[in-house]
Formats: sequence, C-alpha cells, structure tokens
Amino acid sequence: MTVSRISVADDLELSRIVYGMWRLSDDTDTSPEHVRAKIEACLDQGITTMDQADIYGGYEAEEVMGRAMAGTDLRDRIEIVTKCDIVAPAGRYADRRVKHYDTSAAHIEASVDHSLRLMGTDRIDLLLIHRPDPLMDHHETGAALDAAVAAGKVRHVGVSNFKPHDWTLLQSAMNAPLVTNQIELSLLAHEGFTNGDVAFLQERGLPPMAWSPLGGGSLFAESSARLRARLDEIASAHDVDTAAVAVAWLLAHPARILPVMGTNTIERIRQLGDAEKVTLDRETWFELYTLALGHEVP
Repeated sequence: MTVSRISVADDLELSRIVYGMWRLSDDTDTSPEHVRAKIEACLDQGITTMDQADIYGGYEAEEVMGRAMAGTDLRDRIEIVTKCDIVAPAGRYADRRVKHYDTSAAHIEASVDHSLRLMGTDRIDLLLIHRPDPLMDHHETGAALDAAVAAGKVRHVGVSNFKPHDWTLLQSAMNAPLVTNQIELSLLAHEGFTNGDVAFLQERGLPPMAWSPLGGGSLFAESSARLRARLDEIASAHDVDTAAVAVAWLLAHPARILPVMGTNTIERIRQLGDAEKVTLDRETWFELYTLALGHEVP
C-alpha cells in the first residue's frame, strides 16, 4: 500500500504520513548506510516527507541526514521540512546562557544557511518557525522569511506550535503565505480539536502537521488502559498494530492532518503506512475520543 499525498501549496505535496527525525542522532547507529536504510524504508511505502529541525539531536540530526544523502539521489526523492528559532545551550550554541527563541532576520538567515550546508542541499522544501517568540518583531521576521523564499533557499514557509493570533500577526507582515502549523495532536492531546487551533487551519484549507501523534508513548501507559484495550481490538480487526489505529484516528479528521511519526527501528518504520489501512466510522471515532476524555461528550 502506498501512502497518499496532500497538497500544501500549488507546487508542494507532502506524504500523508511524515517521518520525524528528532531522534535520528540518538540512535546507536548513525552511519550513512543505516540512515539511508531508514529513508528507503519510508520511500518503499510512499513516505517521502522528512521532518527535521536545527535543534534536533543537539543541532546534529541535520548533519547525520546530510551524510546519508551525500552521493545519492535521495534528495530528489524526498521533501525536507526543517525548523529554526530555538537557541539552546548545546552544540553550536553551547556558549549561550539561557535557552531562548530568536526570530531576528540575522538568526533566520544564519539558521537556513546552516541547515542547507549540514544537509548538503540547495533548498528547503518547507521551513517552519519552531516556537512562538514573545520578542518577535513580525515585520523583521516576515521580511526574513520572504527573503529566504525569494532567494530560492526555501520553497515554502510555515510555523510550529503557534496559536491563531501568533499566525495572523506574522502573516500580516509577509508576502509569502504560511502553509501549515505543526502542533501537538493525538488522542491524549486533543485540545486542538476544540480550542480553535485545528478549526483555524481547516477554515483556510491548510493541513495541520501533528507532532507526537502517539502522545509520546503515553497511549501505552497504565493510565490509558481502557483506551489501549479498545485500540488493540480495532488493530486486531484490521491486522495492524495499535499505533496505526491511533494515527488513523487523526487521519479520519477532515482537516487533512499530517501525522509526524518518529522511530529509529526499521521494522517499525516499515509499518508507519499501516495507518491508512484503517477506516474509522464516526461512532468509532467518538468512542475513542470518549475513552480519551474519560467521560462522554456533553
């Protein structure tokens, strides 16, 4: 089964399941050969979109990916999403006193250039501002993002963890359209479905990206026993693993959510596309939602 695709712009499609690389440099094996095997396992099922960020792996994950792509045709077979603006006392920022956000033009330009160099590419398909910056000068940030697009370094831009008011502030100072917001969404982090985060994007026809779609593993904790039991039942009926059903719950939403799935285990990577084998009707969707809430809907 080949994973379907979603258009986020006239000239950019992403795979419906996205491979998240935040743990890429944490693996015991970060050799180019092993990383290439992970990417190929994604491509074998139509997962072509790779989600990165400059900060992942203490600012090392992009370079790990770049070494794997060097001398191959992988770059032309995938879409690269990456992020910037988090400055933490690690890696190239080890001398910084405090973790903070930086959406200045100088920082964005330097971050884009770092990402391009580390990944060995001449373009980023989708650049996201990683976290809302309370000190953001939206005119400066917007102009910097527009400049990155105009220079051809970045094809499209978006945001991550923004609230609707953060989005509209930044967009008001930009020519290029923001095309997505990567937010936390899962059965256990479902507030986005009722607090306006998903509705804001759905109204604009823009697909949300969902980080931590398995709740950071919390779905499999004892506190979620009843929910896990029902997920197991549905998984058994569809001959998939439990995680596939939890992701299918997100895919069933009409907002066209793009779950970002992260694992370093190749066998689990090969199963990421199984979520599209699962069809949930409305009542089953609400049954899982009810178990996640811990009570029936009002």
